[in-house]
Amino acid sequence: MDDLHNPTVVPSGPSTSSSAPNDAKDTRSLLELMDYKTKLEGELSALGSVLDSHNATMSTPLTTFDGYPRPDIDVAQIRTTRARIIRLRNDHKAVLSLIADGLRETHAAFQQQQASLPPSTPQPPAAPRRSEAERRPAASINETAFAIVNTVVPGGPAETAGLRAGDRIRRVGDANWLNHEKLGRVREVVMGNEGKEVMVRVQRLKRRSVGEDEDAGVDVEELELGLVPRRGWGGQGLLGCHLLPL
Repeated sequence: MDDLHNPTVVPSGPSTSSSAPNDAKDTRSLLELMDYKTKLEGELSALGSVLDSHNATMSTPLTTFDGYPRPDIDVAQIRTTRARIIRLRNDHKAVLSLIADGLRETHAAFQQQQASLPPSTPQPPAAPRRSEAERRPAASINETAFAIVNTVVPGGPAETAGLRAGDRIRRVGDANWLNHEKLGRVREVVMGNEGKEVMVRVQRLKRRSVGEDEDAGVDVEELELGLVPRRGWGGQGLLGCHLLPL
């Protein structure tokens, strides 16, 4: 998209490097799907800027009261841009569904693997907490993940704490898989700790390094992050992220 204001620049096909999801079994890895999701969101943002430059939205009338194209706007550009946005929104919805399915499958496989391991030895006392910008490996506690981080807003408290899209939430303060009540308890913990550090335990997919006798793959990393809910960071809410219950 070289010139966002040229009526001929919006392509008729996908401009992202990966093909759109379809009803067939998608063989791409979770990391590839997340990369594709990010590219879709980037193009949707750019196309939204095209509409903004014409003072138009997805519902702005393109004809006059008597049915003629409006002379004050670029009708062809807006129509083409809207069609592209609709297509990319459908692709975005489909890839989110694939990511959610993949995360659930990975979570189930991890839980099965954990169940097959012998009981762990008692853990030493936890080290003192660090600042919210730092993170350390979480204690090895068998807690089931109950939510997935869907999106993280740049510059928000969640990003500052180190949360990433795709992270699986195992604990937020005292909220866990047994008592989160459809994330209601998470909301209570966040609202009750504005300006205070809340410890968040997460599982994160991590690409495995390739050795001479090892195939590439994905490992699950356990992390404990210090999250400080706060207002005035430039966006809505206290966290700057969106969670989906598992």
